[in-house]
Amino acid sequence: MAPSESRVLSAPMKVEFDYTRSLGPVLSRFMSALAQQQVLGGVLADGRVVVPPPEFDPVTHAAVTELVPVSSAGVVQTWTWVTEPVKDQPLDRPFAFAHVLLDGSDAPILHAVSVDSPAAMSTGMRVKVRWADEPTGTIRDIAWFEPVGDEEPAPSASVETTGEPEITGIISPVNLEYMYAASPEESKFFRGLAEGRILGQRCPKCQKVYVPPRGACPVDGVPTAEEIELPDRGTVTTFCIVNVPFQGQKIPIPYVSAYVLLDGADIAFLHLILECDAADVRMGMRVEAVWKPREEWTTDLNNIKYFRPTGEPDAEYETYKQHL
Repeated sequence: MAPSESRVLSAPMKVEFDYTRSLGPVLSRFMSALAQQQVLGGVLADGRVVVPPPEFDPVTHAAVTELVPVSSAGVVQTWTWVTEPVKDQPLDRPFAFAHVLLDGSDAPILHAVSVDSPAAMSTGMRVKVRWADEPTGTIRDIAWFEPVGDEEPAPSASVETTGEPEITGIISPVNLEYMYAASPEESKFFRGLAEGRILGQRCPKCQKVYVPPRGACPVDGVPTAEEIELPDRGTVTTFCIVNVPFQGQKIPIPYVSAYVLLDGADIAFLHLILECDAADVRMGMRVEAVWKPREEWTTDLNNIKYFRPTGEPDAEYETYKQHL
């Protein structure tokens, strides 16, 4: 086997979407106050004040209904130094993450402290909120904490309504970037796709064929060494009709995502079903792969654009009921 064929494949992966969250009555008041440069704490059943306020008491589980103003200044209880900030952290230069106990609060809040070096940080030092230049009604309205100067912030007063609408929801960007390294078996599978072939592997004990292949049979725990080339035709086992639009959507709705059991395989994989009305897709429907033009093939399952109906009679339920 050539060295290039034995080398495992790897590729950078990125998962990114915006998560929309409804805040509820407690955090709505907390975020609305932050937008007005005021900090609220929640009063627990035992009288302790916690920032940010929880929706329910962690001991009694009673709903937290009373919010009180606390100071925007406090004391560093513990801290750690961040030498190399990563994307989307509060500061793009070295800083400290610290537990800060705000005056009037009984539990610390975790946030960034902006100082020039770790030598400028210490447990017990006084810090104050540095407010964001433009409020957004999120925790990032506290841009960071910084050491208290000659004049400390005045104690917080009760939050007064400014006429601004209450903040009832936030959008939190979710971003995960990592390097995915395929197993040797998966690497063979992806290289096969670059040649227009679908490869699986058979368990020598139970004879199940897995596609995409696995290094070991999950049923018997033995290596799946025998390579099997599978046709690009199969049967729809289960499916979902997508009717709800979403950010980044590329296919007009409604469309179908389905598990396709390739002929000769013992495990189905998820792909699109197109070239037919979504309402016509059904369990047992016979489908075939539609490939991208050969010049666009890479080591990627997206070489198969989607599956479409073959026009054959539906498969009998008995032939795929064990694969639902």
